[in-house]
Amino acid sequence: MSATGAAPAVAEQQSAPPPTATTPDAPRRTWLGSALQSVLAIVAALVLGGLLIAVTDERVADAAGYFFARPADTLGAMWAAASSAYEAMFYGAVYNPNGTTFAQRIYPLTETLTVATPLILAGLGVAVAFRAGLFNIGAQGQLLIGAALAAWVGFAWQLPVGVHLLAVVLAGALGGALWGGIVGLLKARTGAHEVILTIMLNYIALNLVAYLLTRPAFLRPGSSNPVSPQVAETAMFPRLLGEQFRLHWGFVLAVLATVFVAWLLHRSTVGFELRSVGANPRAARTAGISVTRGYVVVMLLAGALAGLAGVAQVAGTERALTSGIAASFGFDAITVALLGRSRPWGTFFAGLLYGAFRAGGVTMQSMTGTNIDIVLVVQSLIVLFIALPPLLRTGQDRVRARRGRGTTTTATEGARA
Repeated sequence: MSATGAAPAVAEQQSAPPPTATTPDAPRRTWLGSALQSVLAIVAALVLGGLLIAVTDERVADAAGYFFARPADTLGAMWAAASSAYEAMFYGAVYNPNGTTFAQRIYPLTETLTVATPLILAGLGVAVAFRAGLFNIGAQGQLLIGAALAAWVGFAWQLPVGVHLLAVVLAGALGGALWGGIVGLLKARTGAHEVILTIMLNYIALNLVAYLLTRPAFLRPGSSNPVSPQVAETAMFPRLLGEQFRLHWGFVLAVLATVFVAWLLHRSTVGFELRSVGANPRAARTAGISVTRGYVVVMLLAGALAGLAGVAQVAGTERALTSGIAASFGFDAITVALLGRSRPWGTFFAGLLYGAFRAGGVTMQSMTGTNIDIVLVVQSLIVLFIALPPLLRTGQDRVRARRGRGTTTTATEGARA
């Protein structure tokens, strides 16, 4: 190579930024940006929720009748309505200063942790699937099947203390894993879309549990209500802070599951393969990673985590199987995973937040008369604000692409002329 040919190459190397200057900080900046977006989404949703509370309050409506004469009265009434509602939510979700004993004052926090437990576990199941590029909206069905199998082991089997609870946990994880594995297998073998599959399996699970609760093997003796026998004492999660609180050791299970998922995704070979499949299936396949196996593995794992949420309900909170034991935990888990940016600890804290919304919403309604549906509005607004930036970026990218095609066409036509 001549000297004149080498000079531009050397100059290009000198002008290029060093590759290690920004690389180590890039993941941290990405994480901080995502966390900031989540915080801003929560704040914006709370502000709009407060405005909605204010405009639907009777005192605000009365003060608005003479707004132009005394606007401060209307603004003060709006602030009083919103602040009192959120204050009541805080009292019902975190700390009640009006309690006469320490147990009464911290009882709201324990309720938040209790409600958050199945949300965290099911949210982890959704988040893991997201990281592998699968949109798992079947946590509801996986939770139900896990709860049904766990309940059956809990009330039908007679095992020693410790062994029985372990068997219940494993049964619930197995039930959820099998229900999720069906989706992964069909996705891998036939290419069927996981959204359609999970929707269908949600309805199948709901009706299957309802049918089981009409059969003698699952029906409580002497009762015609669709409720199973209570699980044995040896199959229940012990109370974490004593019998005066509902908080149980299922919350510790949720913490351990979060630690495990964080290690699996970021410290294990399996997690690297799953993240590679989610980032770019074609590149992963080229690198020798089995995409079909990844789909099956991740749905087995996602279903097992959602099944553990059913265990928390059966062996911890409800202590029996009912047709409504899943409530809306499986669907709320989708928003929990979105708010947590599909990261394990982000999902954990998002589950705590949604647990606080659920626990505090009841107190808010009883103390201030605010409709509890405002909690659902705030949750929906959070999801909307989280989804808005990617949608805007997609729209901008499409506009740029169209402009680029238009510029290329114009240049081509000019060259032809």
